[in-house]
Amino acid sequence: MLLDVKWAVRWLTMCAEAMAENRAWLIELDRPIGDSDHGENMDRGFQAVLEKLAEAPPETPGAALKLTAMTLMSKVGGAAGPLYGTAFLRAATAFGDALEVDPAGLATALMAARDGIVARGKAESGDKTMVDAWTPAAEAAQAAADGTGNVLAVLVAAAEAAEAGAVATDPLVARKGRASYLGERSAGHRDPGAASSALILRAAVGAAA
Repeated sequence: MLLDVKWAVRWLTMCAEAMAENRAWLIELDRPIGDSDHGENMDRGFQAVLEKLAEAPPETPGAALKLTAMTLMSKVGGAAGPLYGTAFLRAATAFGDALEVDPAGLATALMAARDGIVARGKAESGDKTMVDAWTPAAEAAQAAADGTGNVLAVLVAAAEAAEAGAVATDPLVARKGRASYLGERSAGHRDPGAASSALILRAAVGAAA
């Protein structure tokens, strides 16, 4: 089993569904340590992605992710737009013009997405940001791809690691972003970017299952 453009479009469609379903939850996560708009921004951004996909259906997984990157950069406010846009753009570049993606290519793309987020946001693991979801996800994906894992196993490994990483931000004191202004008061709250990252990677599993 390899991942093709149909998977990519299903993934992005399921991302949009997940953001709509979890919009209120993401807003509540963002309320004590952010601007209370993460859920609204992510929902709006991925609805715009669906519109763009319908207007110009992509022919490759990379093209689907590049379209997503451009749309999120223009439609999602705050730091999330540039960060997610960079992540999807780096992943699209890793996919290139390939019609299908194998486990190694998938792991490479997820690591590229993580690296893009780090480069754009200047955050590292432990800073209480989306990096705390993406770093374990990318590392787990690489480990699965290096083993006997197929693409679904790679996706599952990434999603589970991202979910655990998001939960692990709860006790952290933020060192980057708006939450860092709160100092010790940021502890006890889940990072909304890490939470939405886990939703995105879980959607990738659903699209391949």
